[in-house]
Amino acid sequence: MQQQLQQGLAKAGLALSPSQQQQLLDYVGLLDKWNKAYNLTSVRRPEDMVVKHILDSLVVSPHLEGERFIDVGTGPGLPGIPLAIANPDKQFTLLDSLGKRIRFIRQVLHELGIDNVTPVQSRVEAFIPETGFDGVLSRAFASMNDMVSWCHHLPHARGLFYALKGQVDQQELDALPTDCSVTDIKALKVPGLEGARHLVILRAKTNE
Repeated sequence: MQQQLQQGLAKAGLALSPSQQQQLLDYVGLLDKWNKAYNLTSVRRPEDMVVKHILDSLVVSPHLEGERFIDVGTGPGLPGIPLAIANPDKQFTLLDSLGKRIRFIRQVLHELGIDNVTPVQSRVEAFIPETGFDGVLSRAFASMNDMVSWCHHLPHARGLFYALKGQVDQQELDALPTDCSVTDIKALKVPGLEGARHLVILRAKTNE
């Protein structure tokens, strides 16, 4: 898996230190171990996790603007934990409503010595941050409309929404609220992953 990760990072143009790479592999190990009992992800093989979870999360990293991010509906910490490992200078809040997922994330932070992540167990509409975030991340929302509607209170005035998607559905874009604009759509290439991946970057005009 180490060679697989190294090759994937190289193909994606991402430079991580040996210690960061080891943290990512240790995270996969913990995810595999806990998954057997807690069913945290439908991806069963650690080798597949490297591609479908780790690299799929990390390709977003070069596009992040700012220092404070929230990953809503993070599940077992995706994309938040890989991004936090790759960006130790940024702060990440990982939000999920299920206790077993947050317990797993706390264990990961403890075992891997990650200190730039704050796990929060809450429904997204019930979580009110003290200050707004630079970016709101999600790869779990069914639609971008839901993401913007349910998370409208999370970014600050110039904050952005980062929606990780497969194919970009024009109907989904057309269904966005009128006070929301798409600032960019970036095609992502995930080494080893078949199928399209896109990052849709949005800004709610009412925040300006």
